Amino acid sequence: MSDSSSQPLAGYRVLDLTTFLSGPFCTQILADLGAEVVKLEAPEGDSSRHIPPHFVDDDSAYFLGVNRSKKSIAVNLKSPEGLELAKALIAQCDVVVENYRPGVAGRIGLDVEALRREHPRLIWASISGFGQEGPLRDRPAYDMIVQAMSGVMSLTGEIGRPAVRLGIPAGDIVAGMYAAIAINAALANRERGGQGQHIDVSMLDCQLAMLSYQSAYALVAGVTPQRQAARHDSIPTYRSFMAADGRELVITANTERMWQGLCVALERPELREDPRFAGADNRLANKEVLWEALEQAFLARPAQEWIEPLAANGVPVALIKTVPEALEDARESGRGMVVPLEREDGRKIEVVGNPIKFMGETQPAGAYPPGLGESARDVLGAWLGMDDGQVEALLERKVLVSRDPAARN
Repeated sequence: MSDSSSQPLAGYRVLDLTTFLSGPFCTQILADLGAEVVKLEAPEGDSSRHIPPHFVDDDSAYFLGVNRSKKSIAVNLKSPEGLELAKALIAQCDVVVENYRPGVAGRIGLDVEALRREHPRLIWASISGFGQEGPLRDRPAYDMIVQAMSGVMSLTGEIGRPAVRLGIPAGDIVAGMYAAIAINAALANRERGGQGQHIDVSMLDCQLAMLSYQSAYALVAGVTPQRQAARHDSIPTYRSFMAADGRELVITANTERMWQGLCVALERPELREDPRFAGADNRLANKEVLWEALEQAFLARPAQEWIEPLAANGVPVALIKTVPEALEDARESGRGMVVPLEREDGRKIEVVGNPIKFMGETQPAGAYPPGLGESARDVLGAWLGMDDGQVEALLERKVLVSRDPAARN
């Protein structure tokens, strides 16, 4: 376990009742910032432990990617004793995070408002598809559902082709990020003398917020934004191009100076002198003709050979990397964005690291994601004062399940 004593959220306790991605991503952010995060799992574990096709022993790569630096306790909440144990843990923590469908927490015996009345400083964060209130609150939602309903999918893909899902699970990830932001705000408010909060984060709301200028165009101008492909609605020199070797690169020549630099780098001075391309408005009005000229120019060289002349002329440029290529670049960057994790038996994996850096501070790599229920003795001893005999009795009565780290191969 990495030492988190000097990190911003050191000393805060978080009970993580979440599964799959939006909630675990949120609580991993909190763990990266130093909070003690305990996953309270069902006896069979977080469902994401079992997602194929890639596994390390009993746990999926999916699970391992978003659960570092946490502890795990597996509790049978269907038993009265297990439910009371969960309530006792809630009484000892600062934050509870759950991503049940609205109303489910109450049905399993965790009445949020009653618990908050009993513990007024408790911060309870609920992540759901459509929020705790509203006509859609009872509907199930996953990443692609909210990408579709928010309009995000309508923007994604090639013009004239069917809509496609973003290649990353933005519906889940963005909700997790907003929940982490809200939790930190609620903790700050509490430290200034306020009470706890019940935070309501909707995956759909978060996707709508991420529409950014596309929503402004629709609301202000009354337009319906179309598929973006690898282009920009307002800046025709902000897009991808194919080079001579079949590899793609992107340029983002947003300013007049960058446009001038683009013409120099491409050795096409006539484009700079063409009145059809004089100024951003003209370039946008004549984008199809401009794109044809630029496409032909980029086909003159392999993609890598364009990087240096474009960068030298002030044009932001990048190759479109594969995921392994991007990870290798990150590994070599020295910014700690690919980090090794090692568990007690010597098993090692690499995961993507914490992007939040505090200047002058050492960034802990984090701890290997926990085995199912393996932290029961640690957590129940530290939080509730239970000794090994009491924990063993709970294990024997099947109130708890624990995967013994020593039994791993």
